[in-house]
Amino acid sequence: MEDNLNKVLDELLPVEVADGFETDGYITKVKRLGNGHINRTFLVTFRDSDAYKKYVFQRINTRVFRMPEELMNNVVRVTDHIRAKTALAGGDPERATIRFIKARNGSYLVTDKEGERWRAYCFLDDCRSYEQVRCPEDFEKAGVALGRFQKLLADFPAGELCETIPNFHNTLSRVKDFEKIIEADPLGRRRECEEEVRFVLDRTGYAGKVLKAIDAGEVPVRVTHNDTKFNNVLMDDKTGDVLCLIDLDTVMPGSALYDFGDSIRFGASSAEEDERDLSKVYFVPELYDAYKKGYMSEVGSILTVKEKELLPFSAILMTYECGMRFLGDHIDGDNYFSISRPGHNLDRARTQFKLIKDMEDYFGITAG
Repeated sequence: MEDNLNKVLDELLPVEVADGFETDGYITKVKRLGNGHINRTFLVTFRDSDAYKKYVFQRINTRVFRMPEELMNNVVRVTDHIRAKTALAGGDPERATIRFIKARNGSYLVTDKEGERWRAYCFLDDCRSYEQVRCPEDFEKAGVALGRFQKLLADFPAGELCETIPNFHNTLSRVKDFEKIIEADPLGRRRECEEEVRFVLDRTGYAGKVLKAIDAGEVPVRVTHNDTKFNNVLMDDKTGDVLCLIDLDTVMPGSALYDFGDSIRFGASSAEEDERDLSKVYFVPELYDAYKKGYMSEVGSILTVKEKELLPFSAILMTYECGMRFLGDHIDGDNYFSISRPGHNLDRARTQFKLIKDMEDYFGITAG
């Protein structure tokens, strides 16, 4: 048993990482967790006397997140703030957000022998996330979760957070990056997706709309999550209510519109993000309405007039940006998003573009 566990630790979780955090007891089980595109994640069970406790150990992808210390400062400050506000309101702070575990070196990071950076946090029992929206009621609750997240952080000084990925939702910058990729075309893949490339270039007029509103002072800079897919919402198994948002690596200053739009991009679709059969992919207005209802129930009183006006557009903008990133990564050689098959990122891009067409028709919005 011990030899088998040591082998698992050697293959999955370096011993110096397993021993590097302020956890009690000894490890009894390690297994892979989740299907995220960026980081490698493990569920680790410790036994201390007769008690078992689960932690999530995660290797940060430093090719994507090049400032891990600043990233951890962001997420620790934000989660501490959420816990404090939740406790003051009489809620359960331990189920309102993630609690990160300190390393024995006094920081929140451990470096393994290969130079990889790791962090750990408490695992929340009796809850789960879902890859797809099951019903409008669930999506409405997810809207409540995002609205609550933004409301709890409304008084947090967003400018004190580090921009851990510069220009993350600067769509004008994303367009320039995309243009460089298609010009370089390092693997000669552009010729197989020229129609998709033209789709992106025909809609560059979308790119600067929110940025101009921010510059004009019509849209404020807030603390934003920046990765609000439905599968980053935890649901309580017993009550069915939402608990919190997870996957906080991209928490930084931004626009509330980015969070709302990305939620719709992922959740108000009829199919999974990488569905190959585009006849199965379409925008679901009922889900949009449900999410907006839940979201506005929490933040309706704090959003500006311009933010409310741009909510439908934000869904198109975030879908456009994400599709462009998927397509650019495909052409560039799949260096950012993990893939499980050839053309995976191209499939993802095509689903996004199908959704954009549907949303343009539904909302009556064009890039002209």
